[in-house]
Amino acid sequence: MRVQRLQTEIEKKNNGEVVDITLLEPLLSKYKGKKGSLIPLLQGAQELYGYIPRKAFERISQQSGIALSDMYGVATFYSQFRLNPVGKHIIKVCHGTACHVQNADAISDALKEALNVKDGETTEDRLFTLESVACLGCCSLAPVMMIGDEAYGKLTGASAVKIIKDLKIQESQVNTSV
Repeated sequence: MRVQRLQTEIEKKNNGEVVDITLLEPLLSKYKGKKGSLIPLLQGAQELYGYIPRKAFERISQQSGIALSDMYGVATFYSQFRLNPVGKHIIKVCHGTACHVQNADAISDALKEALNVKDGETTEDRLFTLESVACLGCCSLAPVMMIGDEAYGKLTGASAVKIIKDLKIQESQVNTSV
């Protein structure tokens, strides 16, 4: 038990990233010695942590023999992989043709200002991550954004910000009732 605590302290000092690397062990055992396991390993690590921490890359590399540079090459090529922590709620703003014509930029700009983040960034409280996406397939609702599985359409900058504020209020009520 003491070794575990010391290891966590070392991780904090190294880069501020605290990751329980032992969570990877069942995944590593499952794919040990299997060819073509890189993408499933990265997907599994992301499923565990919500993103792929550096420590996970290092452990996977150590156990699989795959070079870190090859792993980062794959992880940065595919948009499904995240290299940084994301918020509890991922806000996807559609910038497809129908949404673009209906001024999706105004929605993104209003959200960036309200959340004080740039596209692809996460709020300091780790509640929201803002992402621009190519298409959400809800063209009749243009301009549209999704938060989780919920689509919000016919938006203006102000209505998008109101949705976020309402969600923040709901989150604060959940946190105070727990």
